Amino acid sequence: MHLRTWTCVALAAAAALSACRATFRLSRYQTNQALYDATLREFERGKWANAIIGFEKLTNDLPARDTLLPRAYWYLAVSHSRQREHLLAAQSYTRLYESFSDDTLADDAALEAARSYRKLWRKPTLDPTYGETAVATFNTLLGLYGETSPHADVARQEILELEEMFAAKNYETGRYYYRRKAYDSAVIFLKTVLERWPHVQKARETMILLAETYKQIRYREDLAEICSKLRREFPGDRDGARVCDGVAVVADSVATSAKPPSAP
Repeated sequence: MHLRTWTCVALAAAAALSACRATFRLSRYQTNQALYDATLREFERGKWANAIIGFEKLTNDLPARDTLLPRAYWYLAVSHSRQREHLLAAQSYTRLYESFSDDTLADDAALEAARSYRKLWRKPTLDPTYGETAVATFNTLLGLYGETSPHADVARQEILELEEMFAAKNYETGRYYYRRKAYDSAVIFLKTVLERWPHVQKARETMILLAETYKQIRYREDLAEICSKLRREFPGDRDGARVCDGVAVVADSVATSAKPPSAP
């Protein structure tokens, strides 16, 4: 009985969906302009599925120099975004700015392409590939349009936010290896944070954990170097003082060894 009821519900839903789609038939529109106008009306009504169908066809059918083409790419991308299809949105935005780099929508499309890729990397613990693609796309925006784009400052800010996520991912990986006493592997990830993103909020924690790691494997010179950096960049920090207690200052030893011999 339950199976029959669910079957009826499924058939009714499928029929309703078919009825909705039947109201927007591409074959009704004999010209690209007519299809564009009709599809734009679907977009404005929030009929994202219909808008995707119409603008997808237009991006395939419109001549390369048609002024409607970059708009079709734009609305197609926005429609995908409204459907949370962020990869498809990013691809459509990218096609716009790559094919029409001088269009008034081009820098907007580059910004939204980068943001779409960013939405695909929600947490530092996940694979960062889309985050890296987002940074590359933000840099493309800056490279192509620089300060002429009103989005330049926004792009730089969002790059910084992504760098915080990259740093957090590497820090957590380093801490993972530290806890398992795989100290050499921990060093690799912790040093990556300090070398690539020295400005991030995790820099202090990374230096402290790196110092702890060097102590475990008795890398005295590296420990002295990171402790000198901790003292210089975070003077008075209690955790830094604790982990570096008794560690000589590198600058002092370097200065002593660099003195020329006394004249006879």
